Amino acid sequence: MTTTRLDVWFDPACPFSWMTSRWLVEVAQQRPLDLHWHVMSLAVLNEGRELPPVHAERMRDARRGVRLVVAAAQRRGDGVLGDLNTALGERIHVQQRGVDDAARAALAELGLDTDLVEALDDASYDDAVAASHRQGQDAVGEDVGTPVVAVDGRAFFGPVVTPIPHGQEGLDLFEGLRLLSRTPAFAELKRARSGPPAFT
Repeated sequence: MTTTRLDVWFDPACPFSWMTSRWLVEVAQQRPLDLHWHVMSLAVLNEGRELPPVHAERMRDARRGVRLVVAAAQRRGDGVLGDLNTALGERIHVQQRGVDDAARAALAELGLDTDLVEALDDASYDDAVAASHRQGQDAVGEDVGTPVVAVDGRAFFGPVVTPIPHGQEGLDLFEGLRLLSRTPAFAELKRARSGPPAFT
């Protein structure tokens, strides 16, 4: 079976990005996938927009989270990104822990340098965040959010999934995505979500 390269742009603060990543991690246990993780930023995506106070606060937390992820990759290499996304997402989305607490626990779990937590408030990482974000945007086009998934170089916004598809359902969705990626004319397919994120 031919190995499929997947490039995934994620923001650890985005619940839909995290659920898509859970689906792909499960598929990778059953199909030959070459997974590459990259940072995309909801905070960068929303720069210059008027946001309600609650949403603006979420964007501040989101900016801090991607700084941490970029700092860890700069120190330990991009190979740490997938595991860090998993560890942060489990705490932020499933356990509903704050970014600071989630960051410390994720770094400890993965045996990463604890001083990386200082990156949360270090704006010197913002240029690297913006550059990675721009790569994802350039791959798929403007006016999209997270996640962005590129299948053998052809990028899409999404798929956005809730709840997480498991087993054969998850494999079927992946095969559908691969088929769409081979169709140059395909651009968009969308329907409204039926409710809040379901992390199962």
